[in-house]
Amino acid sequence: MPPEQIDTRLLVELTEQSQDLNSDASRITRSALTDFGQAVEPVRRRWWERGGALAAAVGTVALLGGRRAFADSPSPSGSMADDIMALQTAASIENLAVSVYRTAAGLPFIKDGNKTVAAFIAKTTQQHEAHAQAFNAAATRAGGRAQSGPDAKYKAVVDQMLPSIKGPADVVKLAVTLEDVAAQTYTKNVSQVSNADLRKLFASVAPVEAQHRATLLAVQALLAGNAADLVTIPVDPSKLPAAAGSVGFPDAFYRTDNASPISEGAVK
Repeated sequence: MPPEQIDTRLLVELTEQSQDLNSDASRITRSALTDFGQAVEPVRRRWWERGGALAAAVGTVALLGGRRAFADSPSPSGSMADDIMALQTAASIENLAVSVYRTAAGLPFIKDGNKTVAAFIAKTTQQHEAHAQAFNAAATRAGGRAQSGPDAKYKAVVDQMLPSIKGPADVVKLAVTLEDVAAQTYTKNVSQVSNADLRKLFASVAPVEAQHRATLLAVQALLAGNAADLVTIPVDPSKLPAAAGSVGFPDAFYRTDNASPISEGAVK
């Protein structure tokens, strides 16, 4: 059987597309957040501008039960309150990711180790910070509170794993778990929230998290194969194993089995 060949031209093209993905996603995220704020503000203003206890109570019903005033279609979740919880949970996942990446960046074998891994962690931390800000901005514009804490469920997992981290491979394994949870959760949220702009918001962030996971899976495979020297940018395609083009994408369709419930990271 002839050896497998890597189409280096296609790999270069895919690398460029990968670098462009986050820029495009950020633009869509900003647009969705702006449109959502403009759509939801009239509903909130009508609520707050009414005077008296009775009017306030009626306004609350309109805010929480009358989502069709700003939503383009009904939601399986049933109310703006559910949308707010979904946004708060997403922010909690992002907050935890930021915390984990910051901790990882300070570890000696990361800080003084592979420069590409350190650069990836620094860039990814910035992206997670931006995602947390976007989710919290949407939550507050909808009348909810910003979520400043981490996802409690996965924080417990992180707290259990951190003491056993001994090298870059352990850090990558933990990061893969967090990125996968984020991508699965936001993918599922697209079908759960009530507003088209919120669906666009979640749909713009989900592929960025999936890209993080794909990159980490490729790094994980190279580390496991004692090929840490190939974890570099730019990469020499001729030195990569044939599986490098597929290891980051084990599923044809992104799974949502481990997606977090919308209430998991909601502000209590």
